[in-house]
Amino acid sequence: MTDSTKQYAVQKSEAEWKAQLSPAEFQVLRKAGTERPFTGEYTDTKTVGVYKCRACDAELFRSETKFDSHCGWPSFFAPLAEDRVEYITDTTLGMKRVEVRCANCGSHLGHVFEGEGYGTPTDQRYCINSVSLTLAPQ
Repeated sequence: MTDSTKQYAVQKSEAEWKAQLSPAEFQVLRKAGTERPFTGEYTDTKTVGVYKCRACDAELFRSETKFDSHCGWPSFFAPLAEDRVEYITDTTLGMKRVEVRCANCGSHLGHVFEGEGYGTPTDQRYCINSVSLTLAPQ
């Protein structure tokens, strides 16, 4: 479900992505799927490091911005830098949400929500699929 008109730094055909990614990774990263809550490997991880895009290895989030939201997915209050992610209006499921994608390859990461009352510096929750990320410990 990536924007086929946008030119990303990393571009591959659907066949190339399928060869690189597991079926679960492909479904989430390239088809904007969602992993089941409380099943991802990084949901409760406290390891210090950098979270990278599993599809292209771009650095996206730092562990210092990860927080316990108890929503079932890893949550961050900010990306590593605003140019690392892109935001797409998502009106599926009968509601308006903001999809978060990797700005380097266009892969689906999750969604960002605001105003939920988590005492974070940005009042935002980047709700990101574990299967979209790889943690590089420091």
